[in-house]
Amino acid sequence: MKISNETKIGALTAVSITILILGYSFLKGNDVFSGSNKFYAVYRSVEGLTVSKPVLVNGFQIGRVSKMELHPDGRTTVEFKIDPKYEIPANTLAKLESTDLLGGKAIVFQLGNSRELAQDKDTLRADIQGSLAESLQPIQRKAEVLMSKIDSALGAINNIMNPTLQKNIDRSFASIANSLQTLEGTTKKVDALVGAQSTHIDAIMDNAETVSGNLKASTSHFNGIATNFEKFSADLSDSNIKQTLDNANKAVDNLQLTLSKVNSTDGSLGLLINDKKMYNNLNDASNNLNNLFIDIKAHPSRYVNFSVFGGKKGN
Repeated sequence: MKISNETKIGALTAVSITILILGYSFLKGNDVFSGSNKFYAVYRSVEGLTVSKPVLVNGFQIGRVSKMELHPDGRTTVEFKIDPKYEIPANTLAKLESTDLLGGKAIVFQLGNSRELAQDKDTLRADIQGSLAESLQPIQRKAEVLMSKIDSALGAINNIMNPTLQKNIDRSFASIANSLQTLEGTTKKVDALVGAQSTHIDAIMDNAETVSGNLKASTSHFNGIATNFEKFSADLSDSNIKQTLDNANKAVDNLQLTLSKVNSTDGSLGLLINDKKMYNNLNDASNNLNNLFIDIKAHPSRYVNFSVFGGKKGN
């Protein structure tokens, strides 16, 4: 039996179409030759994730992303097809992670510790990890700051190497050298002056030593004076100063009592000093006595009568 060319071409076309369909289905994550379990997870963002991306556990592929569906609220439901020979705990976390620096993503299962297994078409917990580029952003910022500091340091070095600045530095060093030379000359002059005046300085030191010796010799006299003063203080302390002061205070009190009696009108002296009437009487008596003495002196015969012969004579 001879097969026609048309039949061969048709069969080849059918096989090619079948292979194409199977390859497309495989690229979409469909396991053509065996069954698989379907799991779902809902993500806020699936940037970098496409259908047929691998599902990994500790870097080992156990399935593929088979379908992605966008919801009206902006979230995306992702369907995974997992080889049924792998058991998935119910609390497994389906984490969307970066796989390269270009932003490619994959699903990484972090298997839970639950004894209960996830069943076909269950929805797993979802999480999103930042991309490697996002993780490297802090390092990038630090590198930029470091480059800026290096640039500033290079600019400072460039300024230091500037010919004008170099000339100023040389001039400054020359000024410092001149100052040191001037200081050295001044030091020499001071040394010469001190050498010329060494004789006077020696005489001054000798005088100072003599004064020190005299002061040391006078110390014994000062010690004697201090001893005498200490003895006088001891004698003064041993004397009966308290009794003397008590007697003085007692005498003062008596004097004050006497003065108070004199100032009062109770005693004769107080009346004499304070009573004006008595003063006037005494003054009058004194005047009368004075007048009596004057009259006696003027007319003694009125008060004394005598006769040489014993006879009496009337006035």
